[in-house]
Order: sequence, then structure tokens, then C-alpha cells
Amino acid sequence: MKYVLALLVCALCWPVLAASQSPNIVYILADDQGYGDAQCYNPKSPMPTPGIDRIAREGMRFTDAHSASSVCTPTRYALLTGRYNWRTRLQKGVLSGRGGKGDPPLIAKDTLTIGGLLQKQGYHTACIGKWHLGFQYELPEGKKPFTSKELGGTRSIPVGTKILGGPTTRGFDVFKGFHHAREMATWMEGDRVTENIHVRDMLPRITQASVDYITQRGREKDGPFFLYIPLSSPHTPIVPTEDWQGKSGLNAFADFVMQTDDTVVRVLDALDKAGLNENTIVVFTTDNGTTPRADIQELRKKGHDPLAGLRGHKADIWEGGHRVPFVVRWPGMVRAGSVSDEPICQTSLMSTCAELLGVDLADDEGVDSYSILDVLKGQPVTEPTHPTIVHHSINGKFAIRIGDWKYIACKNSGGWSKGGDNKPEQLYNMKTDRNETTNLVDQHPEIRQRLRKALEKLIADGRSTPGSKQENDVEVQFP
Repeated sequence: MKYVLALLVCALCWPVLAASQSPNIVYILADDQGYGDAQCYNPKSPMPTPGIDRIAREGMRFTDAHSASSVCTPTRYALLTGRYNWRTRLQKGVLSGRGGKGDPPLIAKDTLTIGGLLQKQGYHTACIGKWHLGFQYELPEGKKPFTSKELGGTRSIPVGTKILGGPTTRGFDVFKGFHHAREMATWMEGDRVTENIHVRDMLPRITQASVDYITQRGREKDGPFFLYIPLSSPHTPIVPTEDWQGKSGLNAFADFVMQTDDTVVRVLDALDKAGLNENTIVVFTTDNGTTPRADIQELRKKGHDPLAGLRGHKADIWEGGHRVPFVVRWPGMVRAGSVSDEPICQTSLMSTCAELLGVDLADDEGVDSYSILDVLKGQPVTEPTHPTIVHHSINGKFAIRIGDWKYIACKNSGGWSKGGDNKPEQLYNMKTDRNETTNLVDQHPEIRQRLRKALEKLIADGRSTPGSKQENDVEVQFP
């Protein structure tokens, strides 16, 4: 009888033991910071980024990583769900907040998020920072959203307002932060607005809340955690605090990038102090390319190229819109100082975590997510990690990457950048022409046709990964 009881106790305890050995995950997502806005990607830059560089030095740097879109909301949806945003109602642009009333959540209540997946595996989950995926407000009686110059000129939501359909209903145990840049004066905790602050204080508030969370998890030591830190910076309003103003010697945007990097430094230091460094995966990446509000030409004249030679910038279908920094540290698993040229997309998070934890995703979960676990572990890559990667611009224009080739189903940038040859389609060899200088669409009609058909198929199939056909939420707008 005692033997049977002992076996029963072991069986009941096993999931807890397995969870306790799972790595913590810290995922830092900067906002509007380009491929060249990190010194490990742009060694000639005079702008230091010691935090990002430390992750690269102690882990792996990806040279061909992409956000799913060239703007905010779509990238965040794809990152958290492993599903491209254009399968939803959001066919172009970003969520805007609908005049202070909020937006219906873009993530459907029954859609699995990375937070929900990890919760089921015993993780405590936290989102600290910018959500920008839609929720609605239930304002206190008689109150209206307002704009206050004292708070930096962005719209502010009254204290006491209830959040409907926010992060704590989409897989996160903890939410502290704000909705989007137009409401950056509003600080929220859980499902309530708790304070109105000046916009320049938002990044320090996110930083301190993240450090406090890590400190608490280190003290409690009651299982693994997932900390998602979508930063407010260096997105507009460009508001470095007084301590960082002028630090770069370049301009205010570069100052703000340096302050953003200091957040990375402080998060890494917090992990060290809490004794969590060895069993924590740390990722740093960004949601899209550099904003033109950074004054890109001025920065280039001063020796810093935010795009490191890439064509275009935020909002564009060209590489400058969506090729982003992506560095990962995982002591004992990811070789320090390693570099991968494998093309990857941020949609990979869902499948990578599922494979790491031995979880089988349902057929309708993570439909555009491929695992990069083997790449992180340094395993030989015999087949492409991502057989296809779809890019999407602010205007809802499509491109697809297969191997060395990139097909763009529109003319020019598909976004905000000017220029281009005005041909209705584009084709580039990314191995020989990373900066997209020579449109080969007329020279290789067979490659153009093959890539276009692949793009049409994965749109129609409701997925880009193997599995049964799924439904898109709406009819996808594709020429």
C-alpha cells in the first residue's frame, strides 16, 4: 500500500517537477528600432548599445530575422499567436483607439496565445509595457478621455477606467503598462487604469516594473515564468529623460535608443542579481524598422545608419521595414558569440516554445509558426527553418521570401518611402542583393510565378505550416 501511495505522489508531483526545470523566458520587444540601431549589427556606428551587444556576445545573433509586419499592431499579433495578422480584420495599418473608446480585441478570445500556452505548462506570465492589440474601456460615470499638455500631449484615460478584453484575458497573469503611443500618458495594472503620468516617465516605469517582477520571481522561486516586455521606446513621442538627453551626440532619437538599451542592461542585471541568469532564455528584438521621425538622413550624415544599408524604413515592404535585430541568450544551450544567417520570423515563438516543452499544438494553433529550436541549439540545418516567410506593409501589401528569393506583389515601397522603378511587381535575390537594388522580375518570370503561387496558396489555406486547411477571419485583400 505504501508503495502504491509513493507512486501516486510521484505521479502527481511530476508535472510540477518538470515545470520547475523549464527555462524562464524574457522577451524584450523594442518599438521602431531598426536593424542598424544596435552596435552588434552596425559596428561602425558611434552609438553604443552594451545591453543588446551583451546578449549577442553571450548568445546568438540572427542576421536575417524579420517581424511579421513593418508596423506595430500586426507584428504583435503575429508574435503572440504564431498567426499572421492579415488573416484577421486588420488588413492594413494599426489599431487606433477609436477616439478614446478603445478597439475590440484583435486576438479572439478562443485563440491560443504564447501566454496561454505557457500558462498551461505551469508558467507564470506577465506583460509589462505596450499592448496595442485592442481592448475597450468602461469609463467611470461622467468621465471622458482627455488630452493634457502636462502629460506630454497624448490622450489620457481617466483613473479608475476598467479595461475590457485586455492582456489578463489573453494569457497573461500580470499586465502593467499602456495601450498604444497615442495613450502613452495612461498607466494600467491588471484590468484598471491606475495612474496618469508624463510620457517621458513611461519607459522608466516599464523598466522598473520589469526589474521588480524579476526580483520577485527570483525571491519566490515557485516555477518558471514568461516575461514579455514590449517597450514604449524609441517610438514617438521621442522623449529621452534628462539623464539621457545629449548622451549620443547624434540626436534625440539616438539618445532614446541608448536609454532603451539601458533597459536591456537593467533587465540583464536583475536576472544576475536574482540568480536567474543560468536558466533563463533572453530574447531582444524589435517590432519593425526605424521610424522616419528619427531623422534618418541626419543620423547618416553623423555616421550612424539606423538601417545598416537596408532599403526603406518602418511601414515599407522593403527590408528596412521588417528585417530586425534578433539576439538570443540561453546559457548552456546557445553557444556564446554564435551567428545564424538562417532566415526566420518572429512568428516562431509559439512553435519553438511548444517543441521546447514537448507540447503538440492543435491543428488550428500557431498556423504560421515554425520552431527555431534546432538553430538555437546549433544543430545542422539541412532544410529551411522557415520554408516561407510572408512580409506585410502598412498599406496591406504583400511579399514572400522563399530561400534566397523575395517576391513583392506591389510597386515601390508599399509604405511610406519614396522611389522605386514603378513596376507592378518586384523580385530580388537576397543572397546577392540584400539592399534590393536590382529588380529581377522581368529576368526570372518562372521564379516570380513560383513564389506568387506559393503566396496565393498559403493565403487560401489559412496557414503556412503543414496541417489541415484553416479559415481566415475575413477575405484577405490580395491583388
